[in-house]
Amino acid sequence: MKLVRFGDKGSEKAGIIDDTGAIRSLEGHLDDITPQSLSDDVLDKLRTIDLESLDVVEGARIGTPISNIGKIVCIGLNYSDHAAEADMEVPPEPVIFMKATSAINGPDDDVILPRGSQKTDWECELAIVIGKEAKYVSEEDTFDYVAGYTILNDISERAFQIERAGQWVKGKSCDTFAPIGPWLVTRDEVLDPQNLSMWLDVNGKRFQEGTTETMVYGVRHLVSYLSQFMSLQPGDVISTGTPPGVGMGQNPAVYLKDGDVMSLGIQGLGVQTQKVISDT
Repeated sequence: MKLVRFGDKGSEKAGIIDDTGAIRSLEGHLDDITPQSLSDDVLDKLRTIDLESLDVVEGARIGTPISNIGKIVCIGLNYSDHAAEADMEVPPEPVIFMKATSAINGPDDDVILPRGSQKTDWECELAIVIGKEAKYVSEEDTFDYVAGYTILNDISERAFQIERAGQWVKGKSCDTFAPIGPWLVTRDEVLDPQNLSMWLDVNGKRFQEGTTETMVYGVRHLVSYLSQFMSLQPGDVISTGTPPGVGMGQNPAVYLKDGDVMSLGIQGLGVQTQKVISDT
């Protein structure tokens, strides 16, 4: 299934994508896609619905595919070709950082350049959505805890991230710096999360083009690894890193400016499009 949330920001409703790509309202079956609705039982009930019986939704804004996300855990330098682009060694264990949930943004909502921004960059990433509490999970059991997958654009202000001392979080957590969506694609529709093509364009020019095949630490390992250090709760999002082609890696470097338009997608998971505007 492809689950979606539609409507004005803060009042989104639950929907599902049919075989034609249209949004169908889940009114009467599910009010919203919350962490609690990601259980196998709820998802199995949704699979029994006759989509032709549901109303078609047209012209609505698309929101994030899950409400009330508890935490966003991100993995740095997790693509071997991106690590080479950044002239950094592949880490011996996953590099972990967090994005503030106040950065969460709809997949097609405007991205706001923060005041003082000089080097705001893009990163197309596969995101894992947790379906039930995961604690000390073995790699063999990983997928039992995964509700599905979506796209996250890990937007990063590189000057804040790298040149301002301390941790990466302050360059990753500006408002609107975590567009998520458009859909939550349940795990049964993604047979191999390590074989998905991905891309990102800025103003129609292709910058990122890669595949999850070059991830250093794959989905199975990441969920297990993170669960050794913290419990993962339903609705938590794990953003798994990005392939090469980020702005910082260009020669010369290219960064986002007012009026730019980003488009990005991952095979089977949909497409995001964001306009960049300045916070004036």
